Amino acid sequence: MKDESQAAFSYPVKVGHISANAVSVHLSANERERKALAALWNINEVLSLEADLQIARWKKDGVKIKGDVRARVVQSCVVTLEPVEADIDEPVEAIFVPEGSRLARQASNDGGEMILDPDGPDIPDTFIGDTIDAGVVVSEQVALAIEPYPRKPGVTFGERIESTSADDKKPNPFAVLKDWKKD
Repeated sequence: MKDESQAAFSYPVKVGHISANAVSVHLSANERERKALAALWNINEVLSLEADLQIARWKKDGVKIKGDVRARVVQSCVVTLEPVEADIDEPVEAIFVPEGSRLARQASNDGGEMILDPDGPDIPDTFIGDTIDAGVVVSEQVALAIEPYPRKPGVTFGERIESTSADDKKPNPFAVLKDWKKD
């Protein structure tokens, strides 16, 4: 997990204050945080960023964060470079356990190979100390949801030049000698 002092959007949560009963938290990014996130994500602007989260104890010493994240961002169209606004509305779920917890270990078989199930649950993230940052969880979820190649509605690439099989053939290095006559 990133250092809180470097996080563009931060909401530290003391693990010791979390109980089995979920606590509802509403997060909203201020102007400074939105500017920092836009720079971090390399986009034009973050117009809004909000999250409604449920934070609760998970198993013995873990923490579970679950909720919804909403954002409105402005990016440059990949065709025209004009600004394109996009709405992001994503569910978020993250589980944290203390560093060294057996719950954070990846399952392996008898041969020492790791068992990876792409459709299975992710292993929990780890934290050091007594604090986790819910703001980083929220900002990472938005970053994953941002369209990598935004395009303004109705805009298409213009005519493009494609190579033909004749273009792909290498020229014969002796072709320059065909018109050469011996005197």
